[in-house]
Amino acid sequence: MWMINWFIKIELTVIKMRKRKFSAMVMSALTIASFSCMQMRSVSTVNTNDGFRDKQEIISEFAPLHYVCYKAVSPLTIDGVLEESSWDKVPWTEPFQDIRGGEYPAPTYETKVKMLWDDRYFYVAARLEEPHVHGKIVKRDAVIYRDNDFEVFIDPDGDTHLYYELEVNALNTFWDLLLVKPYRDGGPAINGFDTKDIQTAVFVDGTLNDPSDLDRCWYVEIAIPLKALAQINNNDRPSEGKQWRVNFSRVQWHTDIRNGVYVKRQNRNTGKPLPEENWVWSPQGVVNMHRPETWGFVQFSELIAGTGTVNFKFAPEEKVKWMLRNVYYAQRKYFSKFKEYAADVSLLVKAGFVAHPLPYKVKLQKSWGSYVAAIETEDGHWFINNKGFIWKEYTRMIK
Repeated sequence: MWMINWFIKIELTVIKMRKRKFSAMVMSALTIASFSCMQMRSVSTVNTNDGFRDKQEIISEFAPLHYVCYKAVSPLTIDGVLEESSWDKVPWTEPFQDIRGGEYPAPTYETKVKMLWDDRYFYVAARLEEPHVHGKIVKRDAVIYRDNDFEVFIDPDGDTHLYYELEVNALNTFWDLLLVKPYRDGGPAINGFDTKDIQTAVFVDGTLNDPSDLDRCWYVEIAIPLKALAQINNNDRPSEGKQWRVNFSRVQWHTDIRNGVYVKRQNRNTGKPLPEENWVWSPQGVVNMHRPETWGFVQFSELIAGTGTVNFKFAPEEKVKWMLRNVYYAQRKYFSKFKEYAADVSLLVKAGFVAHPLPYKVKLQKSWGSYVAAIETEDGHWFINNKGFIWKEYTRMIK
């Protein structure tokens, strides 16, 4: 554990050093181009490699879902039953969709989530409709998604680097890990990370691993310690109006019952299991959960659940961040085609990227094997680099 904490501290230090270095590079940028995305949509494609997929994929429209997370009336008992009054006083999310979006077939079974928080924990409860609740994996930190599972993804500071993942199956076996950065940007995953004081529970409305009858659903209840997340968030805890990037996923395998046992359905030609279904709260646009920039928004409120409501407020800076993300997508496509990054935003048209007039200018600095792009706004400027890391500086750029 000490080596993992040491690794995390080193990575945080490197990220801070990168911020200072890249800011200086961009301030001396030579290329300025007008660029727009008022409709927040890119028609570029990127060649992704997240460890599971490697193909040309279309970038989705920027339309993350959102949820206001209220404080629990009192600490919750994590047993999967959801009997506390706090759970009764907060709404479920929208039912999950296909990971690619609403234009694809709706999931066979309904999945939905509730969230709460207090001074110690971020709470998540999920209800997964399922006529045959089953699971096999009993070892912690095994690859849980090889069973049907429920997954949580959290990027507290929204920079797409150093984020948290948790997977739980119907046996309440879980896998908790950190991603230094998305797989597409080189990872790695820190599988040895253990979330101290985490609590998870599963309640099955039916009978577990019994193919002879039909079940109704299974519930997952989770308490993730804020202290554990603080080490990847500069100890910036939830407060009124604070927003985290969060998403939830359900992996569902096609199964058959053979000789009283659940088995994965196979492709008759290859003999391999059919691909799993991926159902999520906020669609990703592609079959890849490791795109933190398309996760949903969770906005925290200090109000006690049931005592009032607040409206979700979309931060204007998120549009600026998405503009830079479009440059990042286009640069990946450009690099795939020309084996180098573009030195001018206008060159990205060669990669099939379409730009529109914008109220902001993009400064682009290319160096050997890397680049930094920046947009200056009224209250500072935003940066993104070739690894997809995004950050803000509050000082104004040199003219």
